[in-house]
Amino acid sequence: MSNSLFRTKKIGAILSDAGDEGHSSGLKRVLTVKDLTFFGIAAIIGAGSFSSLGSAVFSAGPGVVILFIITGIACAFTALCYSEFASRIPVAGSAYTYAYASFGELFAWIIGWALIMEYSIGNIYVAFSWSDYFTSFMDKLGDIMHLNLHVPDYFSNSYAEVKHALDAGTQDPKILYAWNHAPVIGGLRIIFDIPAIVINMLITWLVFRGIKESRNFSNVMVILKLAVIIIVILVGGSLIFTGGLTHNWTPVNDEGVRSFMPNGFGGVMAAVSGVFFAYIGFDAVSVLAEESKNPQRDLPRGMLLSLVICTIVYILLSLVLAGAVNYRNFSGVGDPLAFIFEKQNLNVGWMQFLVSISAVIAMTSVLLVFQMGQPRIWMSMSRDGLLPPMFQKIHSKFKTPSFATIVTGLVVGVPILFTDKTFVLDFTSIATLFAFVLVCGGILLLPRKEKIAGKFNLPYVNGKFLYPLIIAVSFILFNVTIRNYIPDMLSFNFSADPDYISGKTSFMELATPKISLIIFWIICIVLVITSFLKNLSLIPLMGLTTCLYLLTGMTKSNWAWFLSWLLIGLIIYFLYGFKKSKLATETK
Repeated sequence: MSNSLFRTKKIGAILSDAGDEGHSSGLKRVLTVKDLTFFGIAAIIGAGSFSSLGSAVFSAGPGVVILFIITGIACAFTALCYSEFASRIPVAGSAYTYAYASFGELFAWIIGWALIMEYSIGNIYVAFSWSDYFTSFMDKLGDIMHLNLHVPDYFSNSYAEVKHALDAGTQDPKILYAWNHAPVIGGLRIIFDIPAIVINMLITWLVFRGIKESRNFSNVMVILKLAVIIIVILVGGSLIFTGGLTHNWTPVNDEGVRSFMPNGFGGVMAAVSGVFFAYIGFDAVSVLAEESKNPQRDLPRGMLLSLVICTIVYILLSLVLAGAVNYRNFSGVGDPLAFIFEKQNLNVGWMQFLVSISAVIAMTSVLLVFQMGQPRIWMSMSRDGLLPPMFQKIHSKFKTPSFATIVTGLVVGVPILFTDKTFVLDFTSIATLFAFVLVCGGILLLPRKEKIAGKFNLPYVNGKFLYPLIIAVSFILFNVTIRNYIPDMLSFNFSADPDYISGKTSFMELATPKISLIIFWIICIVLVITSFLKNLSLIPLMGLTTCLYLLTGMTKSNWAWFLSWLLIGLIIYFLYGFKKSKLATETK
């Protein structure tokens, strides 16, 4: 049974299933490198910069820039690995297809299942954030036009978010109004986010209509939001220097000492979910392989260009946010770019209005790209027999995976009624990192290929000596952190800790970050030995290592939800996919 669980699919068979090396799958090949770059920017710059960036700055202070650099490097190594896979397997499917060719069917299913968390469930968060900015925009527009364009609070918040806030003792007037004035039917308060549901329906319709329409819409939105972000950086940056606010880049910490990292490096790593969520999306470009004119050349360029552009934008935005307002003031702020221009901060009213417009545009483009990605993942899984045949159905007129697109709209739309942003944010980042780990690891399992002109070729750098040296230097640099983790865990006086005694803090909550770092270094030692013996390539090794390190920043609850989701996926796989997959039927 183990052999069948890890049966791999040959690259030739993958290309054949997609149609003559991906050229006759039924999807329209219309995307150029510019379109793919714009799709990457459309996916990356959205909810991360306009929403989750605020919570990241609050956790890490100005030091969040360091985390953006670390995450950008990790994503760069990962993007190179994605690019190598894309040049070898230019078909829809992204990390799912790549895992099928390297690790085998079981891991391919796990990745395909995890990608639902990235694309579909991630879009729930984006839809909520879009709703926040849209309602804010409508309020500001109403003030300008002297009209009542306000969306009632009970129709612009999710029930779960309102209930959780009340349980936490919130005094937010919007939350209290939503609860106290919501319509009641059969004893149940009717509270749900209408704007989030409506935008999901509209985006699903646009994706259903076709790739050309989606491309044109996306390109226009990317140009508009980049223009506004440049204005934010220029206006905010100039006001920081002219207003003498540069001291915010070294705020006073709890010990009364000025520091670029006021909460220490631990505070920086605590922001990993929010920061990494800002990068989710660059891999969605690889899903568009079968709609690219020259995927083996253009996909890698599109991914790398979009990643470089967005990393620069994020670093500049982080510096502007952390410089304009003291990092402590970002607690609970869901619209950080508009927040810094409010009256009590930089006091630029017209910028608040401009940011609100840009945010609505930015997050609409993210919804679009993610909503395009998920149906194409399901289409690839259906081709392999892991999902029912309906998921690979191509619309005769629009040339899109029609059934899978409609299901994606439902998977995003229905949970909007009963979930909230915080849950979705934690749920999504860990799944994406897990996919990145397998993509980087998968490259190490593939045989080297001859360089082919006109196609992307991952540079081979022998990691035999370089990788052990990098790990040794890294261990020395992080030695202080490691010394703090291990002894603290082993010598912790549980009987003297009041939170532990009262049950507020469990042993696992205290030990999880320490255990994850210990596991990380053990894996690094194994990779050092393997790279020395096998002459492994340095680039995928570094991608694997940096992504594994980012995983150490995930909390116990992140892992609990992720493992629960995987368990559900494995049950579905063994009930259907294991028996129905093409590889299973071919061996009978």
